[in-house]
Amino acid sequence: MRTLVIGVDSGTQSTKALVVHAGNGRVLGAASVAYDLIPNLPPGAKEQHPHTWRDATAKAIRAALRKAGARPGEVVAIGISGQQHGFVPLDKDGEVIRPAKLWCDTVTAAECDEIMAKLGGLEATIEKQGLAVLPGFTASKILWLKKHEPKNYARLATVLLPHDYLNFWLTGERVMEYGDASGTALLDIRKRQWCAETLAAIDPALAEKLPPLISSDQPAGRLRESVARQLGLQPGVLVSAGGGDNMMGAIGTGNTREGIVTASFGTSGTIYACSERPVVDPRGEIAAFCDSTNRWLPLLCTMNVTVATEMVREDFKMSHAQFEATAAQAPAGCDGLLLLPYLEGERTPNVPDGTGVFFGVNTRTFTAPHFARAAMEGVTLGMNYGLRRLNELGVLARQIRATGGGARSKLWRQIMADVFNAEVVTLKVAEGAAYGAALQALWCWRLQRGERVRIQEITDEFVKLNRAETATPRKPAVAVYRDLQALQDELSRALRGVFPKHRRFVAGRG
Repeated sequence: MRTLVIGVDSGTQSTKALVVHAGNGRVLGAASVAYDLIPNLPPGAKEQHPHTWRDATAKAIRAALRKAGARPGEVVAIGISGQQHGFVPLDKDGEVIRPAKLWCDTVTAAECDEIMAKLGGLEATIEKQGLAVLPGFTASKILWLKKHEPKNYARLATVLLPHDYLNFWLTGERVMEYGDASGTALLDIRKRQWCAETLAAIDPALAEKLPPLISSDQPAGRLRESVARQLGLQPGVLVSAGGGDNMMGAIGTGNTREGIVTASFGTSGTIYACSERPVVDPRGEIAAFCDSTNRWLPLLCTMNVTVATEMVREDFKMSHAQFEATAAQAPAGCDGLLLLPYLEGERTPNVPDGTGVFFGVNTRTFTAPHFARAAMEGVTLGMNYGLRRLNELGVLARQIRATGGGARSKLWRQIMADVFNAEVVTLKVAEGAAYGAALQALWCWRLQRGERVRIQEITDEFVKLNRAETATPRKPAVAVYRDLQALQDELSRALRGVFPKHRRFVAGRG
């Protein structure tokens, strides 16, 4: 009989489930269930009901098991990856009080300012807990509930994150592991303990509403009988600690050793690395997260990646293949055409009022190939701003493991290699977060059996590279992009005082 593990990635748009062979790491079955945000909410509010994730997880697991031809007794462990930072409020009976406010919800900016003011400002906040309190993180969402929905807050018994809620549904246990907990902005990431001053700034009684913290190699619990019947599994299956999607993506891309960096080129972009020590950025540009292997995961996030390339592609009415072929007609550097890609504002660097700027438009560069390639180059240079910040903090990239839609483009992978001046590789299993959840579950199961195995040993064995898609830096292009990066940085700094004025102008015209 085979030994199987299940990895689940519960995201903002869909939930994916993988059934993985514990002996060779092969994906035997995969399924995905899509869903949407709750519609017609006020501007800036982004919410989903946790039951949506629960139901999608059950459906995806059952479908993946069917595709794998799996028998109930073959599955020994489940791991859950979830979108970070969402606030799931439970009452004393374990019922969801209201829909979860998500990572992309931006209505809590005032609460962020209030919390950090009580802590002594931005620098003091970073000194106390290792990272700032930003609207995406969980802390301000809790204070928002307290201020705006006091009746709901009065019912609050437990604060959970999205993946914690799914663990609770599977096991009946309310726990939180270090990696995802670090994204709440409630944790002192250096000590892996709740920051008492931050809790007090929100509610002196908040500590009573937070679940116990567990290390990332511990199990969250065992599969309950009622849920086992629903999934078609046997009760008692091990459920690992799980983690946030970035933490699980690190495991799933083999980013479990220093020197390897994962770069996700999706709608937004993330770059993160494994570190044996906490990496605290005094400027607050790099998030000083813990990872889900009991180490640290310094991470940067940019808001604009395929947002920009898709805008240009759709405007020129091209397919993805046509867009790449068109962009390949322009030279590296686009003859000086440069995109400052702050279409949605920007998080790294912190330019919330930023807008997109095409700089260097003239009769030579006003062509479809130049605009297409400039979009690819501009967002990659934007990601490189954060990668260089990581380097300044002592996190050095020997190899970039690229994931997301942008990583599927051969041209874009070469641009990444030239801009980053590092080898760029892709992975044979594209669903990094779900695969990482499965590998963490395997790690936990083997530890529980008494094996002395490190997560690096598992990822070294099972995470495979697509060697045919490897891109290496080309010296002439590296030099071109070094100059273009300096120009983008200078343009960004020069326009930061202009962006708010432009925002007021547009609002006034509206």
